[in-house]
Amino acid sequence: MRIAVLEDEQEQAQYIRSLINDQEWLGEHRQCDTFPTGQAFLSAITHHSYDLLILDWQIPDMDGIQVLKTLRTQFDWSIPVLFVTQRDSEEDVIKALDAGADDYLAKPTRPGELVARIRALLRRVNPDQEKKEVLTFGPFVIDTGSRTIYRHDEALDLTDKDFDLSLFLFRNQGRLLTREMLLERVWGVSSDINTRTVDTHMSRLRRRLGIKPENGFRIKTIYQRGYRLEVVTPEAELSA
Repeated sequence: MRIAVLEDEQEQAQYIRSLINDQEWLGEHRQCDTFPTGQAFLSAITHHSYDLLILDWQIPDMDGIQVLKTLRTQFDWSIPVLFVTQRDSEEDVIKALDAGADDYLAKPTRPGELVARIRALLRRVNPDQEKKEVLTFGPFVIDTGSRTIYRHDEALDLTDKDFDLSLFLFRNQGRLLTREMLLERVWGVSSDINTRTVDTHMSRLRRRLGIKPENGFRIKTIYQRGYRLEVVTPEAELSA
């Protein structure tokens, strides 16, 4: 589980990082990266995948609202964003939420409340894996109870790892998923092993799932970074 924090005050950044790293429920591969400027933060998230972003409002080179708007408009990410800032007026809260923030906390934060807010936001993007549900994505239907994926009502022949990787891709469609993140979240291993494992599985998965424009999706390879599952519309195909 990876979390990125935009915070220019070193003491506050260290406080949040230590608090997050102490949360064993975040998993063995939990990681919290902190950045003192908006430019450094935006540069990092274009090259790495994160599960949650925590933003301060007042930073040296741009304000947190600008960073948030860049995230939502240029990257179009559904990744959850939590504002943690000194600004606590009703107008500020409304402005942040309207710009695309998912939650808002005023400093000074109470450790227990900050952890609870983080846990709640992460539950939205990482549902209980034991919960049985049926998910529909265009012609694809994913039954998590039977661990079966259907395409146009036909059950596909997939391995357990194929299913896990497919489910993670569909649940995170539109997001850049680095090879390191996929290794950690799907394989449950450290990201320092050979990442060709991911490339091999992804190539096979394209064929087995039938991921192609005719079925409404494509898996885009992001050079030297990873993959992104994208929705393909007829309009997009005509303009391509």
